[in-house]
Amino acid sequence: RHRPRRPRPPPHDSRLTGPVTRPNGQLYHPRKLSGLPDVTALRKLRDAGVAALMYGPPGTGKTSVVEAAFGDLVTVQGDGDTTVADIVGEYTQTPDGKFVFVHGPLVRAMREGRTLFIDDATLIPPTVLAVVYPAMDGRRQIMIKANGGEVIDAAPGFYVVAGHNPGVHGAVLSDALASRFSVQIQVSTDYDLATQLKIDTRAVSVARNLSTRQTNGEVRWAPQLRELLAFQKIADVLGSDAAAGNLIGTAPEEDRDIVATAVKAAFGKTVAPLALGARI
Repeated sequence: RHRPRRPRPPPHDSRLTGPVTRPNGQLYHPRKLSGLPDVTALRKLRDAGVAALMYGPPGTGKTSVVEAAFGDLVTVQGDGDTTVADIVGEYTQTPDGKFVFVHGPLVRAMREGRTLFIDDATLIPPTVLAVVYPAMDGRRQIMIKANGGEVIDAAPGFYVVAGHNPGVHGAVLSDALASRFSVQIQVSTDYDLATQLKIDTRAVSVARNLSTRQTNGEVRWAPQLRELLAFQKIADVLGSDAAAGNLIGTAPEEDRDIVATAVKAAFGKTVAPLALGARI
């Protein structure tokens, strides 16, 4: 049976400075990682067979950098309900009533020598995630018990990268998982990039303020690049006051007073969370 040809990975250009186009057409602006553009560093880690774990708050761009670095991604979106079948495959009934085994994303990535991205890996139950480990170590092989003990070998190029949100409820970085990812890379929001993207400087100021206070343990939440991009989109449609109010409303309830104070300092006025008013 003919196997699909896997996409050719982009060249490893250490001089890369401009944006990289993601599969959805959006541009990713590379950042430095150990003196190299992050996308270049990740591609080099793949060549060396060193699995990478990207960790940081939601909205900092973990998925963006992975999609920019690897044009051949097969993605597993992890959560607490993810099962072994979601990863390796399961039997599915065909229209004529027969049951056939449909291989999952792990098998596709292994057979085609592609990159498997396990997003929110630490939300997946450890006993489920363990199905990936034999593919990552020296064996580079898995056995699918549900399909009669079928053995799958990883083709050259197969690679695993994962995302981890430490602050998300239920996320557990087990010793077994941590030991499989030899390099662990922190991903934080690049507030300078937010300014370059023409996001309202007052909103960026609020985010920087809250990020510092978050580091000091004064507040649990701070706007990341995702929230700042949303701020600008809302501001363009409904105005900056509405966008600032939405920023307050987006914050966890226990942090809203502090966020509201930071917004007032930056915008020079008291802003209420975005809400419906009286009937027209």
